[in-house]
Amino acid sequence: MPPEDAYTATPFLPSSRRSLPALRKAAAACRGCPLHHAATQTVFGAGKATARIMLVGEQPGDQEDRKGTPFVGPAGALLDRALADAGIDPAEAYLTNAVKHFKFTQSEPGKRRIHKAPTLRETTACAPWLAAELAAVKPELLVVLGATAGKALLGSSFRVTRVRGTLLEEEIHGRPQRLVPTVHPSAVLRSDDRDAAYQGLVSDLKVAARALG
Repeated sequence: MPPEDAYTATPFLPSSRRSLPALRKAAAACRGCPLHHAATQTVFGAGKATARIMLVGEQPGDQEDRKGTPFVGPAGALLDRALADAGIDPAEAYLTNAVKHFKFTQSEPGKRRIHKAPTLRETTACAPWLAAELAAVKPELLVVLGATAGKALLGSSFRVTRVRGTLLEEEIHGRPQRLVPTVHPSAVLRSDDRDAAYQGLVSDLKVAARALG
C-alpha cells in the first residue's frame, strides 16, 4: 500500500499504462498529501485527450470540489467566455489544475468554504499528476493561469506579471514546451476594474490563439 500523506503522489500513479482514463481512475484514490482529508474528491483534468492546447490553473474551487470537474464555477464560466472571445474553442481544450484537491478554510461546519492557496510542498506533491497529464495529452501549447500554476511548472522565481501574454518556450518535465502565461480568471473576478482585467485576459489568450495558428 502506498504511504499516505507523504507529500508525493508518485506511489499512486499507475505503474504502466498511463492513458487519461487510467490516470483519472488512479487519481481518485490519491492520498499523497493531507489535502485529501477535507476535500470532497480528487478533481482531475477534463477535456480532449488530443487537445492542442492545455490550460493549467491553481486548484479546484468549491463548486469544482463538489462536482468533480475543473473550471465549472464562476471562474470557469468567465474563462470559457474569454477563450471564445480570443478565438479558441473551449471544447477543443484540456483543462486541469496544478493541485487536484480543494484547499480551504472554514470557520465552522456548514459555513462557506474559503479558498486557501496551496503551499509549495503541496504543489510539489501533486506535480506527478500534472507531468503525467502533459505526457498523455502532449499539447502543442500550454496556457498557464496564474502564479501557482506558473511556479508549479517553471519554478519559484516565476512572476506572472513579468511574462503574461508572452509566448515562451521552456523545458517542462523533460520535454520542450511552448506556453503563454496569463492571470487566473478568478483574479479577473476579484479585480476592481473587471472590464479592463477581462480584456487583459482576452488579449493574452489571443497570443495563444495566434501561436496555435
